[in-house]
Amino acid sequence: MGDVINLRQAKKQAARKAARVQADANAAKFGRTKSERDLARAQADKAARDLEGHRRESDPTRDA
Repeated sequence: MGDVINLRQAKKQAARKAARVQADANAAKFGRTKSERDLARAQADKAARDLEGHRRESDPTRDA
C-alpha cells in the first residue's frame, strides 16, 4: 500500500511548483536590468542612425 498523503497539501504544493516554473519562464523572457534595456535601446538607435546616414538619396515619402 502507498503512503497516505493530504490532498489539500499536495494540491498547494503542485500549485506552488507551477507558479515557480511560470516565474522562471517570465524571468528568462522579460528579466533584464534597466542598464541592459538602455544599452540595447542605445545600440538600436545608433544602428538606425548609421543606416540612415548611409542612405544615398532622400526618399520623398520619408521627408514628411
